[in-house]
Amino acid sequence: MPVTNLTEARIRSMPLGSGIHRDAQVKGLMVIYHKTTKSYAVQGDVRRNGRHVRTVRMKIDRCDRIGLREARNEAKKLMSQIQSGIDPSEGPDETGITLSQALEAHLEEKKHSPRTAEGYRYHLDHYLKRYKNRAVVDISRQEVRELFGKLKTKHGETTGASVMRTLRAVINTAMRIDETIEANPVAAIRVPATKSRKVAPLDLGDWWKRVQKLSPARRDLHIAMLLTGARRSSILQVKRDDVDLERRVLKFRHMKTGGELLFPMGEGLTDLLQARMKDDEPFNSEWLWPSTHSKCGHIVEPKEAGLPSPHEYRHHARTMFIQAGAPYAESALLLGQKLPGASGGYVHAEHLVEHLRKHAEALEEHVYSRYPMEGTTLEDGTFIDPLGMKVIGHS
Repeated sequence: MPVTNLTEARIRSMPLGSGIHRDAQVKGLMVIYHKTTKSYAVQGDVRRNGRHVRTVRMKIDRCDRIGLREARNEAKKLMSQIQSGIDPSEGPDETGITLSQALEAHLEEKKHSPRTAEGYRYHLDHYLKRYKNRAVVDISRQEVRELFGKLKTKHGETTGASVMRTLRAVINTAMRIDETIEANPVAAIRVPATKSRKVAPLDLGDWWKRVQKLSPARRDLHIAMLLTGARRSSILQVKRDDVDLERRVLKFRHMKTGGELLFPMGEGLTDLLQARMKDDEPFNSEWLWPSTHSKCGHIVEPKEAGLPSPHEYRHHARTMFIQAGAPYAESALLLGQKLPGASGGYVHAEHLVEHLRKHAEALEEHVYSRYPMEGTTLEDGTFIDPLGMKVIGHS
């Protein structure tokens, strides 16, 4: 490692990739010639009580950003700290709960669905990685503003807003634990509200014709999604044991609000699932919607071209409950939603299965009443019958 009386001219003339050259005037100062850049750095030994602790090398800046005089002044300051036994690369000691610790506390305070908890951790590990081991009290408002700006530019406003909501919630939890945190730095930005989903009206006659063109299993899945309005994760993870054909009850175990939902089935949905389970017996699968192509053993992506997504089916079911005459509270409970207000916490949907049945049947009758009973002829001339089920509202 050559020692050179560095000058601006010599630094410019040295070729890239030529290694490290120490300065003869300031102890510890060096210029590192990388393959693509040249940078100033300082290196020295940290000693405490006459004992060598570690050798420290710190980058000062690139040579095209600062001059030699400025680099020498900065090197003198850093070497003064190093010779005093201080490692300037350590940074300040953490002053309280870290963001990672705050997340674990947040997830322990309130029960979250596995999918929600996974989403929180994904945000921390992918978008907040550089902050996860930082003390929350040391995260500044300016850093949050800059982070939000970068996320919007690189990943879009929707992702940026979602990450900011995660950060805000976790820091709110940290504030209840660490009294040194006086304010939430996310308050420095306006987090955009979640955009409402635009869902076009559903033409049931056309919808019936489209679902007939699917494979039997996917056809039945789309019908079940409309008749229940269940969330994607709820309906796809139903097991055969969750279908009680005798009581005509379908159990949803994976609910966003926690707990289970006992959905009262009408005759049409009961007949559909009974036929589906009989046809799927050769698969010997525990799942109601088995798939030999997925690792988990059940259908994982029910979206089909020209048909609603699982979440859009919830919108349609909510609207059609109203069209079928179901009151607000009953239709909300059938969708697995919590009722608002203090009294809503006293309502237990699992105690109201038979009361809710007539409203589930009303939705079913509304949907089946649009079935094209005169017969549906596909492009290849194939005639489609009424699925072999009792179609309510028709002889």
